[in-house]
Amino acid sequence: MPIFGRTLGHAVFVGLIAFAPAVFAAEGAAKADAKSAPLDMAKAKQTAETVCAACHTADGNSAIAANPKLAGQHPEYLYKQLHDFKAWNGKPAERVNPVMGGMAAPLEEADMKALAAYFAQQKPKLAAVRDRKTAEQGQQIWRAGIAAKGVPACAACHGPAGAGLPVQYPRLQAQHGDYVEAQLKLFRGKGRTNDASGMMQTIALKMTDEEIKAVSDYVQGLR
Repeated sequence: MPIFGRTLGHAVFVGLIAFAPAVFAAEGAAKADAKSAPLDMAKAKQTAETVCAACHTADGNSAIAANPKLAGQHPEYLYKQLHDFKAWNGKPAERVNPVMGGMAAPLEEADMKALAAYFAQQKPKLAAVRDRKTAEQGQQIWRAGIAAKGVPACAACHGPAGAGLPVQYPRLQAQHGDYVEAQLKLFRGKGRTNDASGMMQTIALKMTDEEIKAVSDYVQGLR
């Protein structure tokens, strides 16, 4: 019996070894298909018009200052944020937000990529400076940073006109000042920690409320 048990066990083990490559190959093919599958833009448009529109409007030009404008944003950035709002495989979301966490929960990878692409294709609407007086100080910070504190120029990463850099840095041009101010304060207080290498947390930590408001006021009028 022991010999038979070892023989049977050996046979099962050999069978599993032979079967494993086929399983891994199938998983690899499925992932490749998911990456190469065309985006369902019709579904994304429907989701934008029926779900996202309440806070961001259907074309992503949010009329509510507390909610970000999504129109014209880099698709890679939008996808990352949607991905970070969602809890994956039992792990908590990297970007905590009760509202967006609920919105992202039912979305699959393909849905998030299509939504990101949809809003990226929308034309962003420019806006006026929120406060011209404080925006002058904000302009200095945007262009030159705050040397005494080691705060780099915002334009170094986000561009002179706030167009950002695809994949790496988001577009900030004409973004709501209230939203930008709120995010900088979240970064400063570590209420938001999904920035690459903690870069924005480090920068915001060196800024006062007045400096954050000034640069946020300036951002809103960027064009």
